[in-house]
Amino acid sequence: MPDFDAGHAPVTVIGLGLMGQALAGAFLKDGHPTTVWNRSPEKAEQLTTRGATLAGSVGDAVAASPLVLVCVSDYEAVRELLDPLGDVLADRVVVNLTSGTSQQARDTAEWAARQGCAYIDGAILAIPPAIGTADAVVIYSGPRPAFDTHEPTLRSLGVGTTYLGADHGLSSLYDVAMLGFMWSVLNGFLHGAALLGTAQVDAATVAPFLNQGIGTMAGWMTAYADQIDAGKYPAVDSTIDTHLAAMEHLIQESESLGINAELPRFVKTLTDRAVAEGRGGDGYAAMIEQFRRPAAARP
Repeated sequence: MPDFDAGHAPVTVIGLGLMGQALAGAFLKDGHPTTVWNRSPEKAEQLTTRGATLAGSVGDAVAASPLVLVCVSDYEAVRELLDPLGDVLADRVVVNLTSGTSQQARDTAEWAARQGCAYIDGAILAIPPAIGTADAVVIYSGPRPAFDTHEPTLRSLGVGTTYLGADHGLSSLYDVAMLGFMWSVLNGFLHGAALLGTAQVDAATVAPFLNQGIGTMAGWMTAYADQIDAGKYPAVDSTIDTHLAAMEHLIQESESLGINAELPRFVKTLTDRAVAEGRGGDGYAAMIEQFRRPAAARP
C-alpha cells in the first residue's frame, strides 16, 4: 500500500447514520481526504459540502482508500455490503465499528482473512457529538501492525483511542461490559430519584448527591478488582450479610412508598444465593461468583 502522510491519509466511511456522519466529519475536520457511501445518498449532503467524496458504489468507496471504516446497523449488514466485493478488499484495512457480539467479531475476522484484508473490530464508547473531541473513547482489537499503521488517522475520532489486543472479540466484550455498567448506574439513579420524589425532592437535587456516591464507588471498584483477580474476598468494609440486610430495607422502603421494587429484589435474589453458598462473611466482591455462572449451573 502507498505510504501516505499520516496527517492527511485518505479514509473511507461506509454507513452514514448519525454516528457514521460524525466519524466522517471528524476525518474531514482533520484534513483527511474522505470518501463516503450510504444506501441513501442524501445522507451525505452535509459531508460533501465540507469536501467529502460520495462514492457511486460500495466497491468504489472501498477502492478509494487503504483504510475503510464501516458503521452500519449490524454485522449481517456488514457482510451483505462487503462480501460481494471480492478482490477489491485485498490489502485494505477494514475497521468495523458496528455494534455486535464478540463471536460475531471473531467470525467476521475469519471471513476478512479469506478476503485478503486486515480486519480490526472496534467499539465506540461515545455519542455522535463527542466524536473528534477529548470526550470520545474508541476501542480497537485485532492485528497490531494494522492498527499501528493507521492509528494516527484513527486518532481523529477522539483522544481516547485504545488498542486492546489481538483477540478481535475484545472490543465487543468491553463494549457490552460498559453497557451493563451504564444501565446499572442509570437504573440505580432512576430508582433513587423515584424514591426521593415521593418526598417532593426533585431529580436535580438528587443528582449531585448520587454523583458524589459514584466517585466514592470508583475507589471501591479498584480494590474489588484486586480481590477478584486474587480470588480472595476479605470483608474490608462490610460483609455480604450486612449488605443483604440493607437490601431488605431498600425493598421495604420502596414497597411502602409504592415504588417498583423489582430491581432491588433481583439484586437480593443473587445475594441470597451467595449467602446460601457460604459467602455471607465475605466482602461484596465475592458476588462475582454469581455472575460467572449461568442460572442453570447454580448449585
